[in-house]
Amino acid sequence: MQDDLKLALELADLADSISLARFGALDLRVETKPDLTPVSDADRGVEQALRSALATARPHDEIVGEEYGTTSDVPDSRSTRRWIIDPIDATKNFVRGVPVWATLIGMLDVGDAVGGEAVVGVVSAPALGHRWWAARGSGSWTSRAGAAPRRNQVSGVAKLADSSVSYSDLGDWGPRSAGFDELVGAAWRTRAYGDFWSHMLVAEGAVDISLEPELSLWDVAALVPIVEEAGGRVTGVDGGPSPASPSVLCTNGLLHAEVLDLLRA
Repeated sequence: MQDDLKLALELADLADSISLARFGALDLRVETKPDLTPVSDADRGVEQALRSALATARPHDEIVGEEYGTTSDVPDSRSTRRWIIDPIDATKNFVRGVPVWATLIGMLDVGDAVGGEAVVGVVSAPALGHRWWAARGSGSWTSRAGAAPRRNQVSGVAKLADSSVSYSDLGDWGPRSAGFDELVGAAWRTRAYGDFWSHMLVAEGAVDISLEPELSLWDVAALVPIVEEAGGRVTGVDGGPSPASPSVLCTNGLLHAEVLDLLRA
């Protein structure tokens, strides 16, 4: 697993070299996908580069990416290893010049666990000069602007009234809207840091609860080991297993059951 983490960090270096060079570029090309979300030439360039590197380094592993789907020509179709790539998480920020975006690289063991177990995760935000990473059994780590890595540890906040909550946006909560409103009303502080950053702040202990009502596998696979190796807990907002769930709730663990009860109600 350490070899996989080393490879994931090398992939993140490659991704950063492409994405950062295109951030704020005057000739950046942006299109609208069928789901009405934006995609830039940087998204596609990063994913193509990472797929090519993985095809060489791990030719028997499956690859799933936001822009190009699932690799269909893996030599060993029985492989239980699956790399999950989000070339640029928060593309809307990227194309508007907001520096809060990142490349997410996760690796799943799709053996016995429902939807697979996320065993390696790297989140690299080069415009912020910040990176987070983890492998199962090796702890959760972060570094800023090339500084020495430090270990992540979730907070010890045990009361909802003392908690800091971060979320993606106020919409899309559907039947859980009332529970979400009660959660943010009961918390000490709420901020919409959004996307990957909300969850990485939970891993660092700066935020106690983060949640999103709708997302895809590539939005969450890399986050799970980083938060859990920091001592936190990650599920769907319905309590289902993550990263298989189409939503996510990250907490310091101490508040998880109480938040789930609010959202389920």
